[in-house]
Amino acid sequence: MAVTILAIESSCDDTSVAIIRDGYVLSNLIANQDIHMLYGGVVPELASRAHQANIVPVTHQALLKAGVNAENIDAVAFTRGPGLLGSLLVGTSFAKGFAIAQNIPLIEVNHLQAHVLAHFILEKDKDNRLPSFPFLCLLVSGGHTRIIIMKNQLDMEVIGNTIDDAAGEAFDKCGKIMGFSYPAGPLIDKLASEGNMNAFRFSKPHVKGLDFSFSGLKTSFLYFLRDRLKEDPDFIEHNKADLCASLQHTIVSILVGKIAKASLQTGIREIGIAGGVSANSGLRAEMKNEAEKSNWNLFIPEFRFTTDNAAMIGITGYFKYLRGEFSGHDVTPLARY
Repeated sequence: MAVTILAIESSCDDTSVAIIRDGYVLSNLIANQDIHMLYGGVVPELASRAHQANIVPVTHQALLKAGVNAENIDAVAFTRGPGLLGSLLVGTSFAKGFAIAQNIPLIEVNHLQAHVLAHFILEKDKDNRLPSFPFLCLLVSGGHTRIIIMKNQLDMEVIGNTIDDAAGEAFDKCGKIMGFSYPAGPLIDKLASEGNMNAFRFSKPHVKGLDFSFSGLKTSFLYFLRDRLKEDPDFIEHNKADLCASLQHTIVSILVGKIAKASLQTGIREIGIAGGVSANSGLRAEMKNEAEKSNWNLFIPEFRFTTDNAAMIGITGYFKYLRGEFSGHDVTPLARY
């Protein structure tokens, strides 16, 4: 008998709802909140208010697009955390209400675990290539940078973590220094394709093991621009593409270097990337180059499954449903999970 999951993602500023049936995505809709661009970052109060306005119509449209009635849903999966508490509260409350109304189970999902499981989303009429276990994944987003070993769909071990800033945070903060609007990552990626990645050199932190650090790079970038702007007030405007290319090359080389080191240490050649920064074209290209050199079996999610989306919540909920891992209605959201 088919298992149909309604999935809710509301960890930050995107309201997303998806319908997953037996691992296949039937719909995956996202309502973005452009208002945060005015403030240079996500404003938690505005985010939670927008989720309240969006969640009902987005759910309605997701059901319509999937051709599924509320009565056909077998369980509701929702992001419990980590994320913005107010935003998570909206999604958690809606999921509880829907589950009670339909008398179906509730499934809590760890947002970070879901990013990794995006590799297991199935799509109809596509060649669904799935990783084998053990699977080594580089999770890179605005708030997290980790290396994870997947032993099966729900058994994961973190073997590398950032000790300060995440890679996505470094992109956005360095972009802000250059005067870019939030989020800066996509614009840096675009401009980097027009620049010389060897034009400038920025310091790379020396962190032992498989952990990451990006705060030093951010500081190095800030001081570099401060000194150059004293000489030429228009330095950023004159060198924008080269700055972006050099910054991106530095961050990407740190990321790829660490995942390559992890592969050597563990002997795992099933390799993937996940999270919002995995949409970065420079990271994708360098991962492909390393995969050819190191004989990896490389997995890179579709672009629409890299950023925050409910399909990844749904596929995680599906695997938890098969194991009977359900939550009580006393469950509360967690800013840190």
